[in-house]
Amino acid sequence: MLILIVHYNVEIQSQMLNKFLASRLAYFVGFLASFGLVALALWIQTTYQLEPCPLCISQRIVFMSLGVLFLIAAIHHSQKPAWIKLYALLQTLTAIGGAGVAIRHWWLQVHKDEMLVDCGVGFDYMFDNFPLKKALTLVFRGTGDCATIDWTFLGLSIPQLALIGFVSFAAYALLLAKTRI
Repeated sequence: MLILIVHYNVEIQSQMLNKFLASRLAYFVGFLASFGLVALALWIQTTYQLEPCPLCISQRIVFMSLGVLFLIAAIHHSQKPAWIKLYALLQTLTAIGGAGVAIRHWWLQVHKDEMLVDCGVGFDYMFDNFPLKKALTLVFRGTGDCATIDWTFLGLSIPQLALIGFVSFAAYALLLAKTRI
């Protein structure tokens, strides 16, 4: 009897989860979570008086791009498999790109002692004074600021936490697509 009740309970919860994942609200949750992480980064920055490095700013831009993709998917809310797959592909590729930036940032932090690091120029200066290709090269090369670990949570640095976020968003996007198709 108890096994039947537990099985019935699990079945109801599974149906509720699937209903949520197939809804427009699931995409709004992705949107809110993406921009929520950016808001958290801004809170950490202001609370601890931290200056973000170019790679930190790049990761924020990717999180905001993910949020916009989730918002577009929520507003459009197409039931056609082609649109669902397209949104999942764009969201996943964006998250993977962000994960790449986070991995590069983490790598710079791990190899800080092996590098000749300097503070370099600021993000705004790069884009105001260099051609786009050169500015992007400078951003992804990183600076001495990028190698510094100024803040941790549970022993994880900001790029490590961002990597967890990007991987989670990629998995979430794929789960939404799987549930809806």
